[in-house]
Order: sequence, then structure tokens, then C-alpha cells
Amino acid sequence: MYRAQYPGPLTLAAMSVEQKALALIGHPAGISLKNGQGVSGVLCGVQSGQLFVMQYLYASQFATFHYPLNDIRDIHPFPSCPSRSI
Repeated sequence: MYRAQYPGPLTLAAMSVEQKALALIGHPAGISLKNGQGVSGVLCGVQSGQLFVMQYLYASQFATFHYPLNDIRDIHPFPSCPSRSI
């Protein structure tokens, strides 16, 4: 099974929001906004001070949303699924 390789938690803790976003491009992440809301999706890119995130809408629809970096409190990579014996 493929497991994404993320920077370690101590490395991520020391990074700015922009550095975290750049390190996690192409990976699923949770985004904590300064207004108290949270969003999740796959980080697609950082451009012109904005983070672009592919989010699920409904049915088979996805859309790319953008969030100004100065509106983001923190970014957290999705954790790995726990191993289960069946």
C-alpha cells in the first residue's frame, strides 16, 4: 500500500503556513481558517498569496477553491489510516 511521505511533525510545526502548503502540494490536508471554519481537500498550489484546494462538493463533483494565506491559521496533513487486522 502507498503511504504519502510528509515532513515530520516537528518539521511542520516550525514552518510558516506558506511553507506547509508548499510541502503538502498534492496531498490531502485539513485547513484551519482564522474565522473558526475548517476545510479539507487536496492542496493544489500556492500562487499570488493564495492557497488553491480541490474540495469535494457532492455526487461526482469537485471544485477548486482558493483561500488567502493570511486567512489561514494552520494546515494539517491527513493522518495515515490505522492498520487493521481482518
